[in-house]
Amino acid sequence: MFILKRQDVEISSVQHPNREQQIPILTYQAQTFRLINVFSANQAEEAKAFWRDLTDNRGKACVLLEEPDRYSVWGKIRLDQLANEATPDVKIVAFTQACLLVLQTITLEIEDLLGTRQAGLFQKDLVAVFRQGHFPQANSPEAVNHLLTMDPLASLQVPPWEEHHLTTLLQELYRLGKQYFGNTNFSEGVGDILQDMPAADRTQFISWLKQSPQGKVWR
Repeated sequence: MFILKRQDVEISSVQHPNREQQIPILTYQAQTFRLINVFSANQAEEAKAFWRDLTDNRGKACVLLEEPDRYSVWGKIRLDQLANEATPDVKIVAFTQACLLVLQTITLEIEDLLGTRQAGLFQKDLVAVFRQGHFPQANSPEAVNHLLTMDPLASLQVPPWEEHHLTTLLQELYRLGKQYFGNTNFSEGVGDILQDMPAADRTQFISWLKQSPQGKVWR
């Protein structure tokens, strides 16, 4: 739809009517857009490819926002649509559990193969990813450490993330994993990582993953 600069738009946040969560909202020419995905400043091509896929192949009304320190993709939404969203549904909770299991597994592999120091640096990189992506309940080293050590399947409360958070997490986890390991072997065997999940949740997540922008790299 559009590629915009920061001075072209207004960015604010609104309280979600049904959740304890602030929703970033971009306003352009009386139209409102909701954050879908965030990319770092050196990921211009990835951001544009993601934006084009949504607009050209999936028919979504989206804008790509160029800022000095990042790129972000926003999807058109009416603010009254937020009220129709219930509390996080079972599907999103299961997807969040799956992503946390993948995250924890990659972190443990880095510690086992590369040592404690590299694992510590990786955790710092994760904090930066969560902050840049405005992930709820993940904006401090302590919060991230909790996410890395909790049992996602036993916990009664996973963080209230949405699909765009999960897509961003998998995208950044792949980028960081490739940087730390020097290869992409870590992204294979997602199904094995999720063996402890209920079969229906695991199947639904893998189906979602295959259809997502990250389905080409996580297998």
